[in-house]
Amino acid sequence: MLNQLFLIGLILITVALNTVAQTFLKLGSGKNLLNIYLFGGIFLYFLSTLVYIKVLGKFNLSIAYPIVIGLTIIATTIAGSILLQEKVSPTQWIGVGLLMSGIWAIALGKSM
Repeated sequence: MLNQLFLIGLILITVALNTVAQTFLKLGSGKNLLNIYLFGGIFLYFLSTLVYIKVLGKFNLSIAYPIVIGLTIIATTIAGSILLQEKVSPTQWIGVGLLMSGIWAIALGKSM
């Protein structure tokens, strides 16, 4: 049980680092190439890659990749909406819901 919680934590850390990295890159885009947001985003991607490698050591790629990428898409959509005040259409929110159901199906399939 503790091992499962650790692995879920690693996935969530990867997703969080990816989401913050994406947000930083967006904040740094369109500015001087030497700005703190771009450097921060690149650094956070580096850290997320290290954690993701650990995740890949514990999960099949066919499980880890869709879960990490799907959760990252959901988290970045929410971050863009809340933190960056980006408009997200109802159709996009439906897509987020479909992603959530797909991730659930993948995770459920793993536990069977």
